Amino acid sequence: MGDKKFNFLFMDEKLEFSQRLKTAIYEAGYSVRPVIVEREFNTRYYGRSVTVQAVRRWLRGEAIPSQEKLQVLADWLRVEPHYLRFGGSAKKIEQKRIEWNKLINYEEREAFEAYATLPSKERKMVKEIILAFAKAYKK
Repeated sequence: MGDKKFNFLFMDEKLEFSQRLKTAIYEAGYSVRPVIVEREFNTRYYGRSVTVQAVRRWLRGEAIPSQEKLQVLADWLRVEPHYLRFGGSAKKIEQKRIEWNKLINYEEREAFEAYATLPSKERKMVKEIILAFAKAYKK
């Protein structure tokens, strides 16, 4: 009996995630169609591509993607990953970007813009190098 209650609650979580995802896709200016979401997601994701069927399961409320994939969705849709997964305040990434822009100077911004123009494989390599430096110099 307890397992049925747990499954029912988890189903609600999946459906609620689905609603938040569809809303975020719509508000980002995209059509809420599996083929579009699959294409946009896979152009941003460094891991193994997701299928249209997997995206369809997200949109139907049958599955919730892994945290790594949630992060990619959130970055693409400019919402907080925590919001996509759990709900709550839908503080847009744009608000954080305003705060971020106050912290970086012109030269750093120029480097970020150059990074953004790189092909995805090269961006991944640069990201790994930066993270390795950050780890090495962490105090």
